Amino acid sequence: HVTSAHFQATFSNALPVTMLFLFAYLSYCLTGWCESAPRITSQAALLRGNVLLEVLSTQQQGPRNESLRALSQLLDFGNGVAHEAVSTNGMPVSNTYGSKKFPQAIIIGVKKGGTRALLEFLRVHPDVRALGAEPHFFDRFYEKGLEWYRNLMPRTLDGQITMEKTPSYFVTKETPSRLCAMNCSTKLIVVVRDPVTRAVSDYTQTLTKTPGLPSFQSLAFKNSSSGAVDASWSAVRIGLYAQHLENWLRHFPLSSFLFVSGERLVSDPAGEVGRVQDFLGLKRIVGDKHFYFNRTKGFPCLKKPEGSSRPRCLGKSKGRTHPPISSEVLHKLRDFYRPFNLRFYQMSGQDFGWD
Repeated sequence: HVTSAHFQATFSNALPVTMLFLFAYLSYCLTGWCESAPRITSQAALLRGNVLLEVLSTQQQGPRNESLRALSQLLDFGNGVAHEAVSTNGMPVSNTYGSKKFPQAIIIGVKKGGTRALLEFLRVHPDVRALGAEPHFFDRFYEKGLEWYRNLMPRTLDGQITMEKTPSYFVTKETPSRLCAMNCSTKLIVVVRDPVTRAVSDYTQTLTKTPGLPSFQSLAFKNSSSGAVDASWSAVRIGLYAQHLENWLRHFPLSSFLFVSGERLVSDPAGEVGRVQDFLGLKRIVGDKHFYFNRTKGFPCLKKPEGSSRPRCLGKSKGRTHPPISSEVLHKLRDFYRPFNLRFYQMSGQDFGWD
């Protein structure tokens, strides 16, 4: 019989080799040569890695803990690259280490505020495991039940935080009560941005999908001659941050929220991400060394991670050029938002300097 100590030692010795193999294979895929990659070998590697991590994670915690977390992220990424197309005996390959938990923290808003950037920056942290896609559970798929929601989440090891982001949660009336019914201690992150530029960005995104869309001015005002703002238009309504926050404060205390500046997330990503790490109770690992500013896109990007062939920037849909809008229209919108902004500053305890 093989002793437990011998079994543990054997797998511990295999850990560096497995990680090296997986880094090499995934780098091979990311450089665009996946079609010629040996698919059977990748199946075996991912399976061996998953089994190895599951066994080691049940052993006594020690110096290898950081290696375990690194391997957990690598395996999660590897299975993501495969999009579950890799299979053995017709069954999808999936990670079996750790456990699936409800999110302890959620980025709940706002659309076109910088939520995707924040999520990608946080995923660099070894103690953050985040769902990449927006699940829209609390606003669209609530009837599917909490177990369905939990099963969407990535597996985590002890000490890791589960996260997701769905920007429409912040403006959906039913979401606060539904989320509180799951866990009223959930930490809530709201990325906010000047509501005028946010509305223009929102319109720009919609315009790329619907080229025949009416002008921004005709949608933003009920009657262009009177200048009355149409707050029922979603692009305008989302920017009424104070009203949405009032709805949330009926179910969650202000201490449950962290308000992140979308503008500072661009100008000082390390500073804003540092605040988020503090709020989540994480060690400040993601910092200045991880970022560089891409002048072409007008956004910060993550520097080339170790083992990767290229830097990580947001997709082509980010940083679109906004259509020209008259200064008069923008001025009227700023006048409209001013009292709501001031109220939001008072409620959040932060002056975002939009006025």
